[in-house]
Amino acid sequence: MKKISSRFSIAVHILSLVTLSTSPCTSDYIAASVNTNPVVIRRITGLLKKAGLVTVKAGTGGTYLRRPPEDITLLDVYRAVEVVEEDDLFHFHEHPNPDCPVGRNIESTLRADMHRAQSAMERELAQVTLRQVVSRIGETSKN
Repeated sequence: MKKISSRFSIAVHILSLVTLSTSPCTSDYIAASVNTNPVVIRRITGLLKKAGLVTVKAGTGGTYLRRPPEDITLLDVYRAVEVVEEDDLFHFHEHPNPDCPVGRNIESTLRADMHRAQSAMERELAQVTLRQVVSRIGETSKN
């Protein structure tokens, strides 16, 4: 099964860390938390910035939220970092045999089902805010 890339979970990690941090979150600081290279963090932070979720101060000024965490949903994050062609999560194989009744009809038969599945996932992500994620992190870290 094809997985959503790790960019999504890293982006949520970045945003959660920025929300909880009391000091500037530099790419080096974030990279240490994620346990990855700062270049990866800068790339994902750039996508979050382009989507209007964060602002980045030049040099070592750090990354900051542009909106309150209760106004950022997991769907916002997903859309910021996942490259989904034509807004379709599911991809169909190319060039099935048009002379075969299955090949000729498989995409049109499944398209509505796949669209409903994607819509369900997006509805779920839209219901979870960054504030809720950060609250659960706080609860878990107490245990």
